[in-house]
Amino acid sequence: MKEAEKIISDIQSRKFSPIYLLMGEETYYIDKISDYIEKNVLSEDEKSFNQTILYGRDTSVEEIISNAKRYPMMVDYQVVIVKEAQDLVRTIDQLESYVENPQPTTILVLCYKYKSLDKRKKITKLFAEKGQVLETKKLYDNQVPAWINQSLSGTGYKIEPKAAAMLAEFLGTNLSKVSNELDKLKIILPQGTTITADHVERNIGISKDYNVFEFRNALGAKDKLKASQIARYFAQNPKDNPMPLITGQVFAFYVQLLQYHGLSDKNPKTVAALLKINPYFVKDFQTAAQNYPMRKVSSIVASLRDIDMKSKGVGGSFPAEELLKDMLIAIL
Repeated sequence: MKEAEKIISDIQSRKFSPIYLLMGEETYYIDKISDYIEKNVLSEDEKSFNQTILYGRDTSVEEIISNAKRYPMMVDYQVVIVKEAQDLVRTIDQLESYVENPQPTTILVLCYKYKSLDKRKKITKLFAEKGQVLETKKLYDNQVPAWINQSLSGTGYKIEPKAAAMLAEFLGTNLSKVSNELDKLKIILPQGTTITADHVERNIGISKDYNVFEFRNALGAKDKLKASQIARYFAQNPKDNPMPLITGQVFAFYVQLLQYHGLSDKNPKTVAALLKINPYFVKDFQTAAQNYPMRKVSSIVASLRDIDMKSKGVGGSFPAEELLKDMLIAIL
């Protein structure tokens, strides 16, 4: 996220704002910026008298203002970080008087997680006028592999498309989890390594052969034996392979396949751009399109909608084995 990286770059250059409002659904960048400020603005010796960490649940607006109005001791700045500031949702408007005239020698950081302040409110407009506001949003599933590539850029590591897809499908859109797993791989593997599916399987515990990515490909290739083997593995390991996740990923694949059929220009670059996928995976849609005409894909999508509802408990409780069998019948 460019805005987050710009804020960190400015802090590294000692260009500080008196107030940082970090808010939104995706907590990764909120933590990244607040942690960087906490660890790097002041030296360890300076922190004892000039750095205060507060928590929204255990503090009040009055206490925040009181701390923010203090003067730093023998340094240019003091730092006040309010973590879990969303717990102050009912009283945060009371910060208006301070935000209108912030202490120039204080760096006040508010970590407002999982939600955002209403942009129409006066307090939100004041934060933007007097300081820096970062609003983070959850990535879509198909954006995570690109984010993985971007986060590895400049670190001395690369990653194969299949390995990135495995991580994205296994860990979802929680960027903190994804980043933690990438950090583990960077500790284990030497710089200059291109991370492969084998590395992911050995070090993170995601099977390179029995995962949703391979299941989807087996279905697209009409490989009945492989698809049945993976489905059996899923049924035997339901905790690690929840049906809503499997159904969601397979459903997304066939919706994209429907879109692929509707494209007049099937040049791989055009397909990758319009379907928002890595060019590496275009061949999977080319293969699936040969095996499934558009009418059949429409029928599959309708069946998967029904299976998805059942996987979420609508209409009763259905065992994974039964739902997977229905899926194989509907598709193959």
